[in-house]
Order: sequence, then C-alpha cells, then structure tokens
Amino acid sequence: MTNSFRHQQLPLVFSEEVGEALHEGRPVVALESNVITHGLPYPDNAATARKVEEAVRAGGAVPATVAVENGRIVVGMTDADIDRFASTPGIPKVSSRDMPVVLAQGGMGALTVASSLVAAELAGIPFFSSAGIGGVHRGAERTMDVSSDLIQFTRSKVAVVCAGAKKILDLGLTLEYLETQCVPVVSYRSDDFPAFYCTSSGFRSPLRLDDDEVIARSIENHWALGNDSAFLITTTVRPEDAIDSDEVDAAITEAMRAAERDGVRGQAITKYLMRAVDRATEGRSARANMAVLVSTAEVGGRLAAAHAAYRKGLHG
Repeated sequence: MTNSFRHQQLPLVFSEEVGEALHEGRPVVALESNVITHGLPYPDNAATARKVEEAVRAGGAVPATVAVENGRIVVGMTDADIDRFASTPGIPKVSSRDMPVVLAQGGMGALTVASSLVAAELAGIPFFSSAGIGGVHRGAERTMDVSSDLIQFTRSKVAVVCAGAKKILDLGLTLEYLETQCVPVVSYRSDDFPAFYCTSSGFRSPLRLDDDEVIARSIENHWALGNDSAFLITTTVRPEDAIDSDEVDAAITEAMRAAERDGVRGQAITKYLMRAVDRATEGRSARANMAVLVSTAEVGGRLAAAHAAYRKGLHG
C-alpha cells in the first residue's frame, strides 16, 4: 500500500488506485470487508469480494474495500489484502463502537456497514454500497434491539446505496426510525422499499427518483442544508434473481416460533433466521444474496459517477 495519510491521530492508508482517484476527483465507492470474512469459505469469499469490486467498476467508479489492520484504516484493499483477510480465520467483525479499541490493539478487523461509513467519511469518500442495511429487529419494543447501522446513518455524511433491509427485521419500524431521524430514503426507479433479495418489503418508499443527476443534486442539497447525516438510496434486485416475498415471510414466521421455543435470542437470532430462510428456499436465497451484492454495487458505481460529474460541474 502507498499514500499513507493521517486524519488527526488516525492513520489512513490508501491504495495507490484509490488515492489517485480521490486526488483527481474521480468517483469512488466504499465497500465493507465484513463480506470477505463472515460470508463464504475461502477461496469463494475472495472471489465474491472481487466480483463486487468489478461491479463497481462496471458502474463507472473505483472500488475501495475498507478494513482495519495494524492500527490503521485501510482504504482500498489490494488483491493481496483481500486474500490475506479471506484466508485468515477468526478475524473479528468490527462495528463503529469497536473501532477505537481494535485500532489501539493493532489487530485485523473486518468492517460492517456502520464502521465502513466512519472509514468512508474520514477518507473523503461520499458513496458506500452494501447489499443490505441493518434495522429495527422484530420485538424491539421489548429488546431495544436496533442496528448500529441506523444510528451511524445519523452521524456520517455518506450516500448509502443498498437493497433495503432483510425481511427478518421489522421494516415498518425501520422506516419509522429513519423518518424520525430525518434520514432521506429514496428508492431508485421503484415505488417500493425493497427487502434485500425480495423486490418489495410491502412498504411504499417515502420517495422515488429515476434520474441519476437528480439523485446527485439531492445528495448535495441534503448536506448543503446543514445535515451531517447519510442519504439512503435503495435499488431492487433484478426480478429474475429475486425470492418470492410470501415464501420468505412463511419461513421467517416458522423460524421465529422455533427460535422462541429453543431460547435463541440476541445476536444469535439473525444468523438463525437467515439459515432457516436458506433451508426453506433450498439454497436459492444464498444465490440471490450474491446477485444482490453485485447488482447493488453496480448501481452504486453508476450513481457515484453521476455524483462526481455533478460536483465537477459545480466547481468548474
């Protein structure tokens, strides 16, 4: 890695490609490294990370997968970095609350949505792409289980492109939370708020925009109005890659009953429910998961390119 910079006391290390792109004002999209370490086994996880990066390039932007290692924030993982993270067991998942400690300890850490937003803003990257965001969990009125992703959206000036959130969450309350926190939610070329690999969550999106430049102007307006928060853009998975919404709902309902019976709760519930959906769909949800990662990254690259072009026009 080259081009090491320091943000106050935090060292950011940029790959040569990402550093040059940012210096020249070209579009860059941040990507989470958690997909590498907590997804498929090696070497499929490394191949997946490269497919996602290629999708960003196909959209017209430079990918910057972010992680922490040796007390530094890595902005733009090289092929060697991806292979090292993909083949090293036991790398912890690092959310935004964990970052100060993991950086101080100097170990390796895979960044989630929330911590990737922190890294992206520090690095001056205005766009981040993820397959799906966290949200308000079902039963949150009893458990107070709300994803740190939602909290971080209120703190980071980054445009987030995603396929909505998984149906295992309470998507109605998730949208209510985002409205309460004044985080714009725009669905790209769709009337509905998507649910990861389901084209619709059953909820209408607060706003729909079809034009790339209008989205770019909207993002800049949001920040020009004094907001220090994220701008959320959802894009649906392609219909041929989608999973039927009713099929997923039925699997989740049955799994929730089983989880209650077996005493599964807290952080374990998400993995439990996702595995139940995968079994119910006979593995189709795993393939759809990959399709969402790629399609969202491509749209993220395209919108980042439109945003960079708009900014360039503003500043001559």
